[in-house]
Amino acid sequence: MKEILKVSDVNYSYNGKKALDNIGFNIESGNFIGIIGPNGAGKSTLLKVLSSALKPDKGTVLLNGIPLSNMKSRDIASCIAFVPEETIVNFCFTCREIVLMGRTPYINRFSWEKDEDYMIAEEAMKMTDTIEFKSRDINGLSSGEKQRVIIARALAQKPDVLLLDEPTSHLDINHQKEIFDLLMKLNRDSNLTIVTVMHDINLASIYCESLLLLDSGRVFMEGKPSELITEENIKSIYGTEVRISRDVKTGIPGITIIPENK
Repeated sequence: MKEILKVSDVNYSYNGKKALDNIGFNIESGNFIGIIGPNGAGKSTLLKVLSSALKPDKGTVLLNGIPLSNMKSRDIASCIAFVPEETIVNFCFTCREIVLMGRTPYINRFSWEKDEDYMIAEEAMKMTDTIEFKSRDINGLSSGEKQRVIIARALAQKPDVLLLDEPTSHLDINHQKEIFDLLMKLNRDSNLTIVTVMHDINLASIYCESLLLLDSGRVFMEGKPSELITEENIKSIYGTEVRISRDVKTGIPGITIIPENK
């Protein structure tokens, strides 16, 4: 597969405190990768560096062989879309207006949306099963419905890479499945490269093709869930005793927490 993102010796600090420490890894086109690790490991910071929202203190991020630092923000936005953990909309925008915002990289500063932009926005809403909401105020939707609209906005950018920061952190198990089923379909049917930060290791194991395990701003290990999710690794990084079982049909590893007093 073609390498789409290459991260080399990336460092980033907040007020002198290092959040990323010589991070380096590659992402191939069409991969579905989950970034996991304990709180403070640098997961969200890394995602923001990949999106160019943060500029690394040192090191480089290459997109299709070109440093992000050498690219215009409009060009980056036409290749990389970012879905934050939570999106707050303070005005009464319809869902279609929100999704059309994803066309911004393709619209000249003093121009309006063209028929093509409306067509692409509608296509994105159909893909995310949100077309029925197009005339509704986004703030009137449930959390799961709203998140699908935000993903539709990202898809309207026509990206090669979709970055998501904890996309289901506030959703119940049904909506979690709904969102990740959608992401898996986009990955498989459209060859969309997906990189998502996750706290739920079981969900990451089920849906992600490969995982990147961070600890204290460094890459502890990367690989397939079956290789990376072990009792030893979880105890080493999270400091928690767990039991790992494997699904009989798929072999996917699952974690069961062992309470201290049982």
